[in-house]
Amino acid sequence: MNETSPNVLEVRHLSAAFEHGGSLLTAVDDVSFTVPRGKCVGIVGESGCGKSVTAMSLVRLLPQPAGHITAGQVLFNGEDVLQMPAHRLHQVRGGGIGVIFQEPMKALNPVHTIGAQIAETLMLHRNLAEKEAWEESVRLLERVRIPAAAQRAWEYPGSLSGGMRQRVVIAMAIACQPDLVIADEPTTALDVTVQDQVLSLLRQLRQEDGTSTLLITHDLGVVAQNCDRVVVMYAGRVVESADAAELFAHPVHAYTRALLASMPRAEYARKSHLPAIPGSVASLAEHVQGCRFCQRLGVDPATLTERPPMREIAPGHWVQACQRCTE
Repeated sequence: MNETSPNVLEVRHLSAAFEHGGSLLTAVDDVSFTVPRGKCVGIVGESGCGKSVTAMSLVRLLPQPAGHITAGQVLFNGEDVLQMPAHRLHQVRGGGIGVIFQEPMKALNPVHTIGAQIAETLMLHRNLAEKEAWEESVRLLERVRIPAAAQRAWEYPGSLSGGMRQRVVIAMAIACQPDLVIADEPTTALDVTVQDQVLSLLRQLRQEDGTSTLLITHDLGVVAQNCDRVVVMYAGRVVESADAAELFAHPVHAYTRALLASMPRAEYARKSHLPAIPGSVASLAEHVQGCRFCQRLGVDPATLTERPPMREIAPGHWVQACQRCTE
């Protein structure tokens, strides 16, 4: 393990695919990025761009038997997660890497109390006795600001609101003081007030524990407020990555510019239509080898045969160098 590296996570040329109709359809296509220690990195893009598949590939949780990681390295503290034996992977999942899943109701078992579910994590990964694990579960619930935590620990997930269930999932993710938390759309289906509370909690945990965060979201407002660095994905590929301030100030790729233009702004007239990106993300079976955003904009697919290279246009600012998309 290399815990002296500036990056807790290094993803190198990661590709993942799904079996369909006797062939493999690539959902994540040669993706590379890093997560520095103590920092928050956001992966953004529309639904269907490969964000969640990327996140689940990092801990080898793709749906089985259809999902396959076909290439790349995922270095967590210097160890390649993709090459870990089962027992070591078990230690890393939930231990070194915590995961906040997209839908808290699906992440929690409805027939077990929330205290028992957190305690199970503590007994498995921290070898606590049952009584100690229960007491630590209550403390974790208090830390994520669940009122009357000792009482709530005896309740079942169905009796909690969506925001409370998400706090329980966060408590489970941080139970073993992980070096990295992967938060896959942690504010989905939550109202604005609860969203802010959840994100504030994640910021506090990062400041107190130095935990790195990989935040998967489609909300650029969330990214602007929480992330140190941003990775923009489109159709399974990274099209631009930069420090957050640089990306918002100087977006280069046409897709990044279009995403930023679609954000609500105070100067827009009431009830006016927000700018929208024409078309939609192509299905996996329709992906071209060349620039996939050009494909969306109506460029003849027969001409899109060469993948644009990634180029560094400023320190730490990389962009997929399609001439049409970077003019």
